[in-house]
Amino acid sequence: MKPIFFLILAFSFTFAGYGQTVYKVDYSSQADIEVYIVDYESQCDLKVYFVDYESQANSDGLWYSVKYQSQADLKVYFVDYESQADLKIYIVDYSSQAGWRNSQKKHLLKF
Repeated sequence: MKPIFFLILAFSFTFAGYGQTVYKVDYSSQADIEVYIVDYESQCDLKVYFVDYESQANSDGLWYSVKYQSQADLKVYFVDYESQADLKIYIVDYSSQAGWRNSQKKHLLKF
C-alpha cells in the first residue's frame, strides 16, 4: 500500500508545475519573458486564451492571470515592438484554439 501512495505523491508533484499563471510586470527588468501581441494569428508563436480558473492553465497557451507577482509561474512584460519580444502571442476567443504555432519557443515557458 505504501509504494502506491508514494507513486501517486510523486506524480502529483511532477505535474504541479505545469500550470501557466502569469503576472504582468511594469518593467522589462522584472520580467521572465518579453511578449508582443500580434494582430494576426499567422504572425504568432503561441495562441493564448486566458482561462477563468487557475486549474485550467497550462504551458500550451491556456494562461491564468494572477493578482500578485508571488502567485505567478511567469512574469510577463508586454513590449511595444515585435523586434523586442522573446515570444509573439495572439489572443484567441476560445480555449480550443490555444496552442503553439512555433514549437521551437516552448522552452521559454518551461520553469
